[in-house]
Amino acid sequence: MDQPRFQLRSILPYLLLLLLTSPILLGYTWLVIATFSRRTTGLIPDSFTLDNWSFLWNVSNWQDSVWGVTLNTLVLALGLTILVVAISALAGYSLSRLDFRGRRQFMSMTLVLHAFPGVTLLIAIYFVLRTLSLYNTIAGVILVKVALELPLGIWLMKGFFDNVPWDIERAALVDGAGRFRVWWQIVLPLIRPGIAALAIFSFISGWNEFLIPYTFILGKQQSTLAVYLNQLSSDTRFIDYGQVAAVGLFQLLPILIFFLFTQRYLLSIYAGGVKGGT
Repeated sequence: MDQPRFQLRSILPYLLLLLLTSPILLGYTWLVIATFSRRTTGLIPDSFTLDNWSFLWNVSNWQDSVWGVTLNTLVLALGLTILVVAISALAGYSLSRLDFRGRRQFMSMTLVLHAFPGVTLLIAIYFVLRTLSLYNTIAGVILVKVALELPLGIWLMKGFFDNVPWDIERAALVDGAGRFRVWWQIVLPLIRPGIAALAIFSFISGWNEFLIPYTFILGKQQSTLAVYLNQLSSDTRFIDYGQVAAVGLFQLLPILIFFLFTQRYLLSIYAGGVKGGT
């Protein structure tokens, strides 16, 4: 008599999870169906068509096409990932291992900076970019995005470095290795899952970024996929919802594939970053 009850108890969490995620699953199902249908008002397609995907091959100007925009998005995501991981790894190690004047104040300031939403800093960022001649450039957007992502990245890297035993570094330092060599050859390989997790997190953030490119980039030649998708649904033109769905799925597919192969590293970012006390 206890076996049916045990089976029901084991199945109940999955049923609850399916119930809670059903709106998301229905949304993705509609998105996929709408990209191959002439009618986008239901889950049952009226007729199959590839016209919604014509933006992939009907290219008159490569820079203004979805392929040029995709290249800009890739440059933004990769540039953000490289800079955030490199700077966070250096700063996180310093905060974890070195005791210098102003260390606690610096850590407190990084938390304060992370608390500020990016939208509150847009006007100040505009004047900074204009002064540095980086307005309306991918490089300027990358630097702004890096500045907004660094506080979280530094604290996460500090958490991973805190989990590395001191004895390993002491042994290397006693043997004559320099601090940089210890960091590069000994400590970094030990936190490889954390580096991978932060890199994945940064890449996804850069790939999906909308507000910063939309605000500080003019024209289509420097825009990103998120901005390109917003332009398709603007109020000044007829909205082709089938094409909007197709471009949205085109933007989403790399992230879905990327996440399927790297989700265990992404989840480890929370396991390693929880230990970050001063």
